[in-house]
Order: sequence, then C-alpha cells, then structure tokens
Amino acid sequence: MQDCNHQEDNHQDEWSLETLAIRAGHQRTFEQEHAEPIFPTSSFVYESAAEAARKFGGQEPGNVYSRFTNPTVHTFERRLAALEGGERCVATSSGMSAILSTALALLSAGDEIVASRSLFGSTVSLFDKYLGKLGITTRYVELSNISAWEAAITPNTRLLFAETPSNPLSEIADISALAALAKRHGALLAIDNCFLTPALQQPLALGADLVIHSATKYLDGQGRAIGGAVVGSHALLEEVFGVVRTCGPCLSPFNAWIFTKGLETLSLRMNAHCENALTLARWLDAHPAVTQVFYSGLQDHPQHDLAKQQQKGFGAVLGFEVKGGQEGAWQVIDATRMLSITGNLGDVKTTITHPATTTHGRQKAAAGIAPGLIRVAVGLESQEDIQRDLARGLDALAAH
Repeated sequence: MQDCNHQEDNHQDEWSLETLAIRAGHQRTFEQEHAEPIFPTSSFVYESAAEAARKFGGQEPGNVYSRFTNPTVHTFERRLAALEGGERCVATSSGMSAILSTALALLSAGDEIVASRSLFGSTVSLFDKYLGKLGITTRYVELSNISAWEAAITPNTRLLFAETPSNPLSEIADISALAALAKRHGALLAIDNCFLTPALQQPLALGADLVIHSATKYLDGQGRAIGGAVVGSHALLEEVFGVVRTCGPCLSPFNAWIFTKGLETLSLRMNAHCENALTLARWLDAHPAVTQVFYSGLQDHPQHDLAKQQQKGFGAVLGFEVKGGQEGAWQVIDATRMLSITGNLGDVKTTITHPATTTHGRQKAAAGIAPGLIRVAVGLESQEDIQRDLARGLDALAAH
C-alpha cells in the first residue's frame, strides 16, 4: 500500500482532510521510517564542492541551512498546505512572526491595511507601532460590516486582514464577500484561521489569498510549543519565504515535529472541542448570573446562519458577560479550581481569562470588551466538570 504522501503519488486531492492530516507531507528517507523523523541539525553536508555550489545557488534542490531548509519543517509545511488547500506554506517561529513576515514581504512604505478592530492585541501593536514606523498605515473597521470595509479602502490599500471568528465576541466575517471586495480593489485578503483551523474552515476555498496561523493554538492542541505559518499561492509565499530566509524568524525542527503530530488528531479534537463548547454555551445562556453569551453556535447569534454556511463547526472559544462588571467577572474566575487562568488558548485544557485586563486591555473600548466579560476556551475535560467549576462562582454571583 502506498501512502498518499509518496513523491510518486500525485493524487492528494482524492484524500479526505482527516487522511491528509495523518499522511500528507512526509517523504520517507532511505531508512523507511513509519513515523515522521526529526532532523535537529543546523547544517547539511555535500559530496563535493560542486554539489554545494549547485544547492547554494538554487540550481539543485536540497537542504542548505536549517534557517530556511529543514526536512522536518518542510513536512509540517507540506501537510498544513494540503489541509488548507494551498499551494505552499511557510512556517515561522510564532503566529506573530507569520503576520510580520507577511507584511514585510508584501507591503511597502505608503501602503495601507484595512483590518478588523476585533484583532489580537499584539497584532494591533504590530500594525500601529512597528509597521507604522515603516510608513504603513492601518485603518480599523467593524468585522461584520462590509460597507465599512469598502468605505475604508483607498487606492493605497494593499491588504485586508481579519480574524474570524473574532476573539472573544465570536463575530463572523463574510469571507467570500471580503474576498470579492479585495479583488475588486486590487488588494489581498489575509484571514487568521487559528481559532477554527482547516478542520472547520478553509478561507482559501472561500476566496482569501492568504491564511495565517498561530500553530501554538489548535494545530498543536496541547500547549507545548510556539510556532506560526502562512499558507497561500507559490508566488505570494515565495516573497514570505524570502523574509524568513533573510530575517530569520524560522520554526525549529522540534516544534515543527510537534505540530505535525498535532495535526494527526486535529479533526477529532476540533469536533470534540465544538461539541463541548456548544453544550457549555447553552448552559451559560440559561444561568441567571450570565447576562449575555457570545458564541456563533447559538441560534440567536446575529451571524449564526453565516457561520453555518462557511464553517464546519463553531469553534471552542466563547465569551460571556456576568452581573457585577469586573468585580463579578473576577469573582467567577477566582472561584474556579480546575480551569486554567491563562491568556493562552487552543489547549485540551480549558482556559479562562478576563479580556479587559489581560489579552484585550489596550483596545478593550474599540473592540467592545465589557468589564464583565469572561472568555473561556473550552477544552476536552468532562463537560460536567467544566460546568461544576464555573458554577461555584456563577451560583454565588446569582445569589447576591
């Protein structure tokens, strides 16, 4: 039986996403290993000076230096590209370095970005503080308002950038509409897909030009490593690769191996995350201490139908507001004994945080983050245990 990842097999498009997540990208060495190997080496050797010259000069394919050519990293890149339906993937040292590398590759002084105001705080800092130093301007708009996106575009706009669903209010962008808008104005559309992963959403199939990942989140799934990736066409990714090669924000072989193994269970994990999150969202929606739940899986969510249309699931991240503002939110968080109080997400362990004073502290007003909002990234523990842990604080809050 031949694996679908053999070099001689040109029929990967016949395989399902679940199969690609396990088989794609691995090209066996002469050792005929079954599991993907790790190549923890900084450099590679050659049979002759002539061979070294050909490989350094690009006349012959092969490994040169692990900053930009490493077999383990290539395996992860090929596998993720296959899952996203992209021609190529470039892996990076973190999700933020994936965004930075994309911007440095494709934008110049005087260019403009139009972005959702519901972005990760570090992304906003990158756009405003650091890209701003280079003469690149960013305008922020409401994620779901296509008219606002169009109104913000100028002749200098080169990139539209969005996270969907948004963090932590679960707003949904119409990716197909944004893609058509970008194309009409000669701009590129980049979608941060780390909340849903290709198991639940494939932005390239909906017209996006680039997909950004913090592999740290669900691609790993167990909170073990930091990494990022950009997926898209060969032409666009060649420029991104040039930045990684020259500037050096590369992914380590060991972290690439962790992410590759994480992809093997991606579909199983994301389906289980979604099931747990929807159950919890419904439970929270009925709790007397909760004033509002933000989760696109709930039927009363304003973009529930759009989410069903472009997603295979609703994801694992939800927000909910409680009575009592910040004091009430902190009371609920501090009463937990099992949930992890941390700003990270994408883990099998359920995490809980107060966005207004942590992850979204700098842009809470613009992003609509209320003092009483709590974010939960629902893990894979027993649903009964998750509810019981949250109930300690919520029940006490409701009793006041």
